[in-house]
Amino acid sequence: MIKKIVIWLVAGLALVYGADFALFRLRGKPAGKVDVPIQEKANRVEYIFDKEENQASLRSLFPHAGMTPCWYLSRHTEQRIDE
Repeated sequence: MIKKIVIWLVAGLALVYGADFALFRLRGKPAGKVDVPIQEKANRVEYIFDKEENQASLRSLFPHAGMTPCWYLSRHTEQRIDE
């Protein structure tokens, strides 16, 4: 019984991911942009939180082509750049 439930859950997840990827391929380029504050790190001492960067994102459930979904970026807005 548990084996069947696991198989159905994996199949459902694969179907949702496949549909999300198909929509990503049909839409083409990134569909959204999110303003993300940037932390600059210099000599491991100074942090600057005032800067904001407009970052391209995808309107999808899962990340594709190395890009982050808009829903994830809007909830995790702190990004760090090491210089």
